[in-house]
Amino acid sequence: MLREGHHVITLTPLPASVPQPRSATTDESITAWALAARGGDPEAVERFVGALHRDVQRFVAHLCADPQAVDDLAQDTFLRALGSLHRFEGRCSARTWLLSIARRAVTDSFRYAAARPRLSDAADWRVAVERAQPRGLPGFDDGVALVDLLGALPDERREAFVLTQVLGLSYEDAAELTSCPIGTVRSRVARARATLVQLLSA
Repeated sequence: MLREGHHVITLTPLPASVPQPRSATTDESITAWALAARGGDPEAVERFVGALHRDVQRFVAHLCADPQAVDDLAQDTFLRALGSLHRFEGRCSARTWLLSIARRAVTDSFRYAAARPRLSDAADWRVAVERAQPRGLPGFDDGVALVDLLGALPDERREAFVLTQVLGLSYEDAAELTSCPIGTVRSRVARARATLVQLLSA
């Protein structure tokens, strides 16, 4: 649950039957909700948060080494986003903008953890990814197997692959989010795909 001003927003994952934002039209709708939310429309805030909650959780789970921190980082992402929504001008899609905030939230958590050593380490990050996946659906086992394989990829290639192939961002949006040339993103995805094919063959 988030508290932003006078609004209380419950972060509830969307039902599996709700399609995930992948098309340009859907991204345009979500961006329109973000712009309306910036103007103080509480329904637009709910729609914006609800449409992107699962994407944020999945992305954070792929980046974060601590599975128990995934929900907190997702919540932190939305709190940061809602707090800076007045600065969002729609120059990129709201999803790309929000995932860049999620990326910064994870980076900040790494810095905080490095400055404050922990007594014990958490379990494998893959557990968090599995928890973020919808269960009881066809292909769920395949999804868990893919998560296992993704763990073998270098961080930068895994991030590029997850952004474009799992979350459905365009190469242009992924390049903007990761602050690297589009050619680099394409190269990382191609290398990640080649490694995954090799691992599957093995």
